[in-house]
Amino acid sequence: MSEPVAFPPEIERRIAAGSFLLIDKPRGPSSHQVSAWARDLLGVPRAGHAGTLDPNVSGLLWIGFGPSLKLLPLLLDFPKRYVALITLHGPVADKELAAGLEEFTGPIFQTPPVRSAVRRERRIRTIHRLTLIERDGTRVLVDVVCDSGTYVRTLAVDLGEALGTGAHMAELRRTGTGPFTEEASITLTDLSDAVLLAKEGNPGPLLERLHPMVEVTREFPQIRLKPGAAAAVAHGAGLARGGIRSSDRPFRAGAHVVLLTQEGELLALATARRGSEERGSAEGWAVEPFRVMVEPSRFPAEWKRAPAAPTPPP
Repeated sequence: MSEPVAFPPEIERRIAAGSFLLIDKPRGPSSHQVSAWARDLLGVPRAGHAGTLDPNVSGLLWIGFGPSLKLLPLLLDFPKRYVALITLHGPVADKELAAGLEEFTGPIFQTPPVRSAVRRERRIRTIHRLTLIERDGTRVLVDVVCDSGTYVRTLAVDLGEALGTGAHMAELRRTGTGPFTEEASITLTDLSDAVLLAKEGNPGPLLERLHPMVEVTREFPQIRLKPGAAAAVAHGAGLARGGIRSSDRPFRAGAHVVLLTQEGELLALATARRGSEERGSAEGWAVEPFRVMVEPSRFPAEWKRAPAAPTPPP
């Protein structure tokens, strides 16, 4: 159990409102252990992480506290960037290696490895970038940008099979998650120092690394609702196209979107049932909320049940 930590008011407000740390995870501990250490350093009752890294993998790991825990599904949408060291099991000419990397750029089929936390079903993942950084004989360093949920270890094995030599991943580091890079992260050692400084009255270093929820939500389509629709969503209802006042960018069917009140307050997270280009013509629910972010009692119901039909005389 974590002990309470006395922080300056601005730190307490940031944590209470919901915030994230982007931890630069070292090799060795599990993602769960790193999340627990961060929780204890901040003295909060709960913490959660998004985008698990194996113990022998280093790099960027999102950890959320308070209301931001509800936003963890959005973080899983971000594409990931890695630097991977792949060891080929035999010699490969530069031209053949380049062709192999190009072959695995784009949509690919993957089956999760035997030791994985998900069901082993074949699925499609997109490799947005797979480029050579440098090589030393059979040791190949590559830059990978891929969909969330891509197994880079499996990618290395599949590449080796395609090249006819076999291969395995020797080292892996996550260097980016969506628009966030290593510059936005903090190590556990620096986090410990920032916590100590904050307790001594200097909140700046810690406040700088406690990312507010808006830094994540602004990366997704934002839909503002009319007051009646906002109240209905707050009470768990779906959203019909008539309740939408505006959206800040196009979105496709199946995309995660952020629902806001007319005034811009974060209301709910949702999945678009239809793309934004269909809103004008489609009937029925346009957006399906899956996580309400507000207290429903703050939004009085503005709809009324239709009056019952009069009882016919006997």
